[in-house]
Amino acid sequence: MQSKGSISAAVASATYSFDQNQEQALALVALSHTVVEHQLYCAMLAEISSVGTRVASFTIRGLMNLTGLGGYSTVRRGLAGLGNKLSIERQKVAGNNGNHQPQTVYLVFTPVEILERRRAVGLPAYPKGVESEHGAHTLARAIRRVVEVGNLSRREAQVALCCAEGLTNAAIGTRLQVSEQTVKFHLRNIFVKFGVKRRAELVSRMFRDGSGTDFGL
Repeated sequence: MQSKGSISAAVASATYSFDQNQEQALALVALSHTVVEHQLYCAMLAEISSVGTRVASFTIRGLMNLTGLGGYSTVRRGLAGLGNKLSIERQKVAGNNGNHQPQTVYLVFTPVEILERRRAVGLPAYPKGVESEHGAHTLARAIRRVVEVGNLSRREAQVALCCAEGLTNAAIGTRLQVSEQTVKFHLRNIFVKFGVKRRAELVSRMFRDGSGTDFGL
């Protein structure tokens, strides 16, 4: 059974050319997915990449085996969420081998394609906390670090990225449309998950590369 980290690693080394733009886009896409959605997306992307195709048939049971997710309804909700976020597209093709019922297959888009598709229909390409493409490039290392932590909720990820931008608690609350007390609540959880005790320590950790070098703003 593949872990979330091993699935992501498989994606990066598969048929798709994962240059810096794709890696950056994958981090942004991860922030827009729920944990379940992103596990499914990475598994599906790795699977089609390994066979060099864009479209493949996935069963609920097969996806449960690939991701370790339990429950048919969990996988179905995750697939529906990925479809709504334009990360995948469900298609019907003519049956074969004597089966006249149409077969369900999924077209899985690359991270860059997902962002382009969202822009094309007027959906936000970037999650809250990353207000623009300029901001995304500036916060590239922090975004990757947030994704690497792996157990942040989407709201915690948004608050962490706002901290990386240097926003105060009040400014974060205004941007995310939550109270300052809610921001403080999320920050306490973020500190625990990053293993830090102070805001400055959090920001430093988010901009540090694997060698320990700090690339803060």
